[in-house]
Order: sequence, then C-alpha cells, then structure tokens
Amino acid sequence: MSEAKSRKGVVQISEVANGLIDPVLAKRAGINTMLLGSWDEIAGTEFADCTRPEKIAWPRRASEIGGDGGYQPGVLTVACEGARALFLTHAQGELIQRINGFFGFHAIGQLRIVQKPVAAPPKPYRRPRPLTGEPARRLDTMVEGIESEALRSALKRLGTAVLSERRK
Repeated sequence: MSEAKSRKGVVQISEVANGLIDPVLAKRAGINTMLLGSWDEIAGTEFADCTRPEKIAWPRRASEIGGDGGYQPGVLTVACEGARALFLTHAQGELIQRINGFFGFHAIGQLRIVQKPVAAPPKPYRRPRPLTGEPARRLDTMVEGIESEALRSALKRLGTAVLSERRK
C-alpha cells in the first residue's frame, strides 16, 4: 500500500489490466496472468514456443475424488503443437515440478496435453504504397542530410510507412 502512495496516483496499465483479467481467467480457466506471463520461464526453452497453458481443473470437493477431505491438486490442460506433444509427455514430470515451484505448493498433480496450434498464424506483411507528391518531397528533405546510405534507406522506408495513407 505504501508503494501505491509513493507513486502519487500513477498506476501501470499492466496492473489495471491484470486486475480486470485475473478474475475472468480464474473463473473461466482457473489460471492467472502471472502463470501466462511466466510460462516461457516455466516451460523452458524446449517447450516455450510450442506450448500454452489453457486451464486448470480444480476438484470441486475432496469427497468427489474419494479422498480423505484434504487438499487435492488440479489438472492443468496444456495446448501443444504437433509432434512436440510426445516429447512433452515424456517431460511432464519435470514440467509439473516447475509449475508447482512457481505456485509454491503442490497445485498441479497431472497434465492434460491437447494437440492444437499454439500461436496464431502471422498476418501477411503488406508493403506501404510508395509516396507521391508533397509527402514524398517532404520525406526527401527530411533525410537528405544523412550520410549513411543504409540509415537513409531505412529511414525512408519508415517514413513511407508513417506518411502513407492507411488501407481500409
């Protein structure tokens, strides 16, 4: 609380967004933005690019599982791309330990691996139309004093993208 007072009302957007998103994620998927944000470190370099946590299924009551009434760990559903799911199956014990280390207690007891695309396909890059008329002359005058040809051409590309009309 003292940290919030020392910043004199300045709040980071990420704090506001996490405050709004975390309750929805917790209700719908049982996870939070901290887990999603730290997934690359938790999964490690081997699985960070091909996996994504989707939801945690927590047992409703210990009596449903037939336990002794104590705490029961959840089941984490992880989306994994293609054939890497086989490798993830073999490494799931280590991944469960890393996840539980992240939470600080025995939160996850099992992984459910679902094969599906993790990353959205990238949008095709469209080059901006070349500038004509007054915007082209203005851009040329802006970069005429730059000696480095590589830097000048890079700035012209940037200027063309900034000054060109947006496509609808």
